[in-house]
Amino acid sequence: MTKDQKVVAIQEIKDLLQDAKVVYVADLEGLNAAKSSDFRRQAFKQNIKVKVVKNTLLQKAMEQIDGVDFSEMFQTFKGNSAVMIAETANAPAKLIKDFRKKEEKPALKSAFVQETFYVGDNNLETLVNIKSREEMIGEIIGLLQSPIQRVVSALQNKPESVEAKAEEAAPAVEEAKEETPAAEEAPEASAESTEETPSAE
Repeated sequence: MTKDQKVVAIQEIKDLLQDAKVVYVADLEGLNAAKSSDFRRQAFKQNIKVKVVKNTLLQKAMEQIDGVDFSEMFQTFKGNSAVMIAETANAPAKLIKDFRKKEEKPALKSAFVQETFYVGDNNLETLVNIKSREEMIGEIIGLLQSPIQRVVSALQNKPESVEAKAEEAAPAVEEAKEETPAAEEAPEASAESTEETPSAE
């Protein structure tokens, strides 16, 4: 590779990494052409960019990125390296894990996710379990909605309970109406007794 070619290659990697929030470096060595193509195809479906790179060029590109110090990852740049760029934090980790159900590779070398560095394949499971921004927002919305759903449910059930109480109260009202005439007769009776009083004299 000529000097000019290296400059172009470094710039391509730099463009790929610029503003990336999720960066994985994986080892694809051992995958034949067919399996490698299958891995790339699955990555494409999940909106994950995969690029096999030379370690020295990758390091030089990372050194030129402003705002992020990727130096923690440099120790893992040995042998075959493929850069994986994604929008979802755990998407590359899930892809690697799923692919390894049948194959020994890819292996995770290192990753930069949510402003944190993960070095070594032993971090794969941790990365798989990282919740994406969308998942966290979904959970928060779910938590916020649950009290609202309870209120809505209570309001929907309230008319039924009010009607039930009204029905229970109706017989009592009817009974009260029936008893009212008897109460009205009492004053008449007392009036008669007062009329009889003079004749007693």
